[in-house]
Amino acid sequence: MTSRTPLAVAAAAGVCAIGLGTAAPAVAAPQAQQDKAMVSLFHGVPGLDVDVYANGDELLGDFKPGTVTEPQELDAGTYDIQVFKAGSDPNGTPAIERKIEVPAGGNATVAAHLSADGTPELTAYTNDTSATDSGKARLTVRHVAAAPAVDVRAGGTPIVSDLVNPKEATTEVDAGTVSADVVLAGTDTVAIGPADLDLKSGTGTVVYAWGSADDNNLKLATQSVALAKASPNADSAGIAAGPWYAWAGAGLIAAAGALAVRGGMKWDG
Repeated sequence: MTSRTPLAVAAAAGVCAIGLGTAAPAVAAPQAQQDKAMVSLFHGVPGLDVDVYANGDELLGDFKPGTVTEPQELDAGTYDIQVFKAGSDPNGTPAIERKIEVPAGGNATVAAHLSADGTPELTAYTNDTSATDSGKARLTVRHVAAAPAVDVRAGGTPIVSDLVNPKEATTEVDAGTVSADVVLAGTDTVAIGPADLDLKSGTGTVVYAWGSADDNNLKLATQSVALAKASPNADSAGIAAGPWYAWAGAGLIAAAGALAVRGGMKWDG
């Protein structure tokens, strides 16, 4: 089946981004922007190359695990997302299927990943693009691995504790290079890492701990979220108008993390 959507999606996903409609005239841009959302996709099901369909249209073909797509501007609305093993008949039974409501004005990532017991599933996350304080960076850890609860450490000190799939935890840290690892909750037993994270001031970094502990293939993928800029005439809570978004490519390091599904994306079913 050939995609009828005008959206060209880069890289790999295990999920769905859907961009419908045509570009609006420049005069209508403010209203058009209100009706759009920015959505990226993360594919975190090991060993499964996938084809992704939205409302019956093929969006992604033969995409590989461990990768994140560039953000795409989508019309707000509800989409039926189906994920098939690459090359499978799209009229057959999908490996994963769920309906997702994409809210206007949001910035989100949809992840195809394993549940704690190893079942493939879809989870939607809202990305925080608000400005950070000067000298700070935002770090978000999302646990999308078939693995038990974990603690995430920076320089040997826990910064996130007892996190489970599919939870998320976010904190602001001093900008700089952080040596991070993931240990089994309440222990010093390293599950993944250590790995160096370069956290620049005023940036947002999302790390996805994905894979399977039983299959010994736990890995880390990273996503960089460009944040709104603080207004030079405002305090640290001020946010400059017109935030923009960009993703850094997914890197495989090692760490098992934690995810908390946040509001903004709604699942149907």
